[in-house]
Amino acid sequence: MSNELKETSLQITGMTCAACATRIEKGLSKMEGVEQANVNLALEKSVIKYDPQKVKEEDFEKKIQHLGYGIAKEKKELTITGMTCAACATRIEKGLSKMEGVSIANVNLALENATIEFNPSQVSVTEIIQRVEKLGYGAHLKENEKDAVDYRERAIQKQKQKFIISAILSLPLLYTMVGHFSFTSFIYMPDILMNPWIQMALATPVQFIIGKQFYVSAFKALRNKSANMDVLVVLGTSAAYFYSVYQAIITMGEHHYAQLYFETSSVLITLIILGKLFEAKAKGRSSEAIKKLMGLQAKTALVIRDGVETEISLDEVVVGDTLLVKPGEKIPVDGEVIEGETAVDESMLTGESIPVDKTQGDTLFGSTINKNGFIKMQATKIGRDTALSQIIKVVEDAQGSKAPIQRLADKISGIFVPIVIGIALVTFVIWIAFVSPGEFAPALEALIAVLVIACPCALGLATPTSIMAGSGRAAELGILFKGGEHLEQTHHINTVVVDKTGTVTKGKPELTDVIIADGINEVEFLSMIGSSEKQSEHPLAEAIVQGIEARNIKLVNVEKFEAIPGYGVKAIIEDKEILIGTRKLMIENNINISFVLSTMEELEVKGKTAMLASIDGHYAGLVAVADTIKDTSKKAINRLQDMGIEVIMMTGDNERTAKAIGAEVGVNHVIAEVLPEGKAEEVKKLQASGKKVAMVGDGINDAPALAVADTGMAIGTGTDVAMEAADITLIRGDLNSIADAIIMSHKTMRNIKQNLFWAFAYNTLGIPIAAAGFLAPWVAGAAMAFSSVSVVLNALRLQRVKIEK
Repeated sequence: MSNELKETSLQITGMTCAACATRIEKGLSKMEGVEQANVNLALEKSVIKYDPQKVKEEDFEKKIQHLGYGIAKEKKELTITGMTCAACATRIEKGLSKMEGVSIANVNLALENATIEFNPSQVSVTEIIQRVEKLGYGAHLKENEKDAVDYRERAIQKQKQKFIISAILSLPLLYTMVGHFSFTSFIYMPDILMNPWIQMALATPVQFIIGKQFYVSAFKALRNKSANMDVLVVLGTSAAYFYSVYQAIITMGEHHYAQLYFETSSVLITLIILGKLFEAKAKGRSSEAIKKLMGLQAKTALVIRDGVETEISLDEVVVGDTLLVKPGEKIPVDGEVIEGETAVDESMLTGESIPVDKTQGDTLFGSTINKNGFIKMQATKIGRDTALSQIIKVVEDAQGSKAPIQRLADKISGIFVPIVIGIALVTFVIWIAFVSPGEFAPALEALIAVLVIACPCALGLATPTSIMAGSGRAAELGILFKGGEHLEQTHHINTVVVDKTGTVTKGKPELTDVIIADGINEVEFLSMIGSSEKQSEHPLAEAIVQGIEARNIKLVNVEKFEAIPGYGVKAIIEDKEILIGTRKLMIENNINISFVLSTMEELEVKGKTAMLASIDGHYAGLVAVADTIKDTSKKAINRLQDMGIEVIMMTGDNERTAKAIGAEVGVNHVIAEVLPEGKAEEVKKLQASGKKVAMVGDGINDAPALAVADTGMAIGTGTDVAMEAADITLIRGDLNSIADAIIMSHKTMRNIKQNLFWAFAYNTLGIPIAAAGFLAPWVAGAAMAFSSVSVVLNALRLQRVKIEK
């Protein structure tokens, strides 16, 4: 029997281009026990599926570090209370070190603190604190740690400092370059700036201190027998720098100034760092959807502990806590009402603007808003288990996954760098041999320009940034894509199969018609029917009772009750015998119903279930129940049809009811009387005829069909099993979300193709222009830096997508 696979995610530092991501992915994939490894450049994150019996998580960290990259860890300091001796400190240290995701745990008895280094993707500060408390001690974050800046923010600040220093040192060199042009001869050029040694003094810190990151990365790449964009940057800038040093030495003591390229190398490094700075800021914006979702969470909770009301941080809530929620406040965590009544605004989860009434025993979801009543609730799910946290996880997973189109870009960028180095060397040889025979300077300029213009950064960012922005915007619209591949696949859909019950309809029957016989009092009739059905557990009986109670009709005491399976019910009320049920029940009890059969059939043709009633052996009337259609279903189906998508309704219901519902919502193709296991077969038949099928359902019986379909869409108001089997969850339970999902897929794919086109076009056009000598190296550097930024900014347009309905 095979071992169960585990999944882990690691935040990687030091990646600069798609070649880096591909190299790490290959390195991890080759490790024994690794089933799958995905590395996302835009998120700077790797997701690894592995067999824990064959490989450990620390092995991945070692491998990534060996390949020349780092793992981003969070470091937090906790204040520990309750320690009395060294054994306490050791016990806490051991307990924390055993936690998954914790790499270092140091506990200091004298200072009463703990320093923990951990992977935030695997373990949270809350879980660490809870572990300390489980060991019998107290723990809380040190005050200065509560507002700690995350590692991305630190990286941006560091890059900003580097850019400022680099710009200050490079500006005088840029000034000297401007003075070389004939049309700028009027500009005053101080002799000191033209001195080779002054220029070298300005360029050297830029080349080797600011540019150290490129050298380190290039060395590690070459050591691992691969090449990335930093190899191109290092080759280009080093060629310019060392040629300038050589020129400065050989012209020492001469009256004319040497042909120097210090400004080329310095300005190049400055521009590349500026590009990286913009890129990092833009990438930060692309995870805006996650930040918005996280921002919905409450920050504190009012809890009753030991009979005392205390306001605590949300992180400190534990399962079983009794919480108080006042009107207007956010519900802190998922739970259950134990006292009080209220209406809750659940629109952030369901998109439904009408508040939902809640009373004792009803389920509450964290981050929804308590509108008007004071309630007591019991916490049932906290932290990562809440509905909102699960949504955040799905969005994060989708943003971190790869679309098939990205794998193509990764492969190309993986072989791109060696080809570019080859082109640059050929360019250099052609220039020095044929274009400018014997002249080293112009040949060197062409070589540097080719190396720099060809950096494949834009190519590596083209797909992941679009996937991040697209899936994030979709989440805001109530559509959860489980992965990039589903976001890509959905735009191919040309046939949508919708389940009837709970998908097209509300999934809850309602009392729709009451038709009484002559001479019967309607209130008395409904009172007896409602009282009789109140004793039954049948779903249709429940719908009848609710419908009658909604009319404020009082129910009476039932003296005797009997359920007759497959027929109906029999009851005695005030010495009168009441029968409610099918034609067969009436016929068997010799009740004349011939005159009402045509009315009954008319109701059934409309998809309603009619039940006949008699009092003391005489026909008294009928009630009809139907699963009513959702308000948005008809419009949503029309939208899909207008988009050229065929809509098919599939149900286990009888054909007459199914066709009636289909006609009401505008669906012509109805597949009725399908058993749960037959739904998957019907989907396969459609696929065999060449159709790309999306299956939309909400129940356990839909799960096999959801799994078989090209794209499975689960209605978010349905069962967990259906959502697990589906590729997309439509949180709002509204069929309009199907069209929204397809439109978001179309828009995201178009955005990816735009990005890839510009990334390829930029390199394809740029290389020959640079090789021909029409591109100064510093211009090539600026273009290369800003091409990445333009790709990211184009992807971010997806965050502002508005869908017309």
